[in-house]
Amino acid sequence: MGRIGIASMKEKPDRQGVQGAASIAVPVHSVTGKDFRKRNDDLAVEEPVEFRIVTEENGRSTRHSIAITMRTPGNDFELAAGFLFSEGVVTRRKAIRDIRHCGDAPGASWGNIVNIFLAPGTPFDPRKFTRNVYTTSSCGVCGKASLEMLRAVRPSPLEGNFILDKDFFLGLPEKLDRAQELFPRTGGLHATALFDLRGELLRSSEDVGRHNAMDKVIGGLFLDGLLPASETVAMVSGRASFELVQKAILAGIPVLAAVGAPSSLAVEMAREFRMTLIGFLRDGRFNIYSGEERIALRG
Repeated sequence: MGRIGIASMKEKPDRQGVQGAASIAVPVHSVTGKDFRKRNDDLAVEEPVEFRIVTEENGRSTRHSIAITMRTPGNDFELAAGFLFSEGVVTRRKAIRDIRHCGDAPGASWGNIVNIFLAPGTPFDPRKFTRNVYTTSSCGVCGKASLEMLRAVRPSPLEGNFILDKDFFLGLPEKLDRAQELFPRTGGLHATALFDLRGELLRSSEDVGRHNAMDKVIGGLFLDGLLPASETVAMVSGRASFELVQKAILAGIPVLAAVGAPSSLAVEMAREFRMTLIGFLRDGRFNIYSGEERIALRG
């Protein structure tokens, strides 16, 4: 438990490892009108996780601490892979030789440190990476840097030459709700769900950080060798920030729908890279901000 190698990743086991609980019950005083009582309330767990890149240099293993982010325990290996892919540290599945929890960490810290072993010959500059990444649960670089990185990594528009009926999208919110196992108990988690072109759920993740939820989904695709995901549709439970649009574009996801509003930079990114971007998808309605050619609006 707690480690994953190339062979085991191909077999698609449970990659979560031995970690803490995703929710915890705490005593609260509940007030409703004139009623007052004590009860237990489930809260989403928020704990730090540290990502360390391990490289081989002159026959010696060297560890580079590159980020510490707050997250909900669970699917830490997918989160690590998605984070590194989204930040441009790795672009190919073969670049990651192994992922393990840190065996040297004492006690509870063991599950909160993830070592990512790069394959020999994989380029990595820890100084450059450290200067360009924020280490929070809402990680992301500034908008200008994000656009420059996207243009360098993905010089051509997104693929995805398909057309979906508007009813396809109207059915997604209910499917997203059903995919959220922890939210009904805690009310404190973001979610990302990925669907195929028939509207079937492919995978989903929840986390206190909306970017983490997206990274867990993308990281799972990356580790399974399923990128680019050019025939999928992603939906997020909150707003469509430019960071989420950036991550989806890097993963080759051509359609992103959100329960909330997009930001102006999110729309700018979506239009430049030919992404279909949908906002306010709830209560039987939605707005199309980009890529309306993928949606059949009549009939």
